[in-house]
Amino acid sequence: MKRLAFLLAIAGAAALLPGQGGAPQPPRKLRVLAIGAHPDDCDIKFGGTAAKMARAGHAVKFLSVTNGDAGHQTMGGAALAKRRYLETQESARRLGIAEYEVLDNHDGELMPTLEVRRQIIRAIRRWQADLVIAPRPNDYHPDHRYTGVLVQDAAYMVVVPNIVADTPALERNPVFLYYQDNFQKPAPFRPDVVVPIDDVFEVKISALDAHVSQFYEWLPWVDRRLDQVPKDPKERRAMLAKMRVQPITEEVRKVLVEELGAEAAAKVQHVESFELCEYGRRPKLDELRAMFPLK
Repeated sequence: MKRLAFLLAIAGAAALLPGQGGAPQPPRKLRVLAIGAHPDDCDIKFGGTAAKMARAGHAVKFLSVTNGDAGHQTMGGAALAKRRYLETQESARRLGIAEYEVLDNHDGELMPTLEVRRQIIRAIRRWQADLVIAPRPNDYHPDHRYTGVLVQDAAYMVVVPNIVADTPALERNPVFLYYQDNFQKPAPFRPDVVVPIDDVFEVKISALDAHVSQFYEWLPWVDRRLDQVPKDPKERRAMLAKMRVQPITEEVRKVLVEELGAEAAAKVQHVESFELCEYGRRPKLDELRAMFPLK
């Protein structure tokens, strides 16, 4: 009996050691890299999730593959690229993310070349990314499409030491995911993870609001509604928030119910959704969803 009591005492003590049971251990902090074609794309597709993950202690970085030097009706070139870079830095500050890098490739001229693929491989390796999120390679904008292709082309190569040998290869392939889009061909977007962002929706709008050149000048001009943009900063931000409300599709709502239950899912108004890429590491669905802040 004494020996049994001794063994039970040892087992109880061991249960309190880190990784040996007892109190649940905090989840590992992730290194997240969101990649977009232009210096506002990540903010649009991932801003809310980025803010939540940064608040949870994860290291989040945004990367724009072009410098945005063509996205304006009255300015361009180096002056616009500089302005848009400064907008990214303010957006990063408002979101609370670690870094917002902008590569010096021309807006509207991106091609899936070996040179740019190497840039993407280096960026993923240097960030030691666990998660990489990027566009799907089907989109109305060629820069968006080719950013998706470039990230797909880098997905395996990031673990190959003899490729881009000047930057150490990753020991473990990251998980690659796609942002949500509405394009139907060759295949529609499939939501695997849906992140409710009601609690950070205003933070996301604040980040978008930092991109003055885009949301209050360029995009309204393209849509022929520049004269409708309010002059008052508060009014135009309210307009931006109203325009950035995206309907939750039936497919996305189904995943929300799986994640939260029907009652909680019915209350969610704003989400960001992601599809697991066929390339890179493919965790099981429960492991994948555990990487994201779903509440």
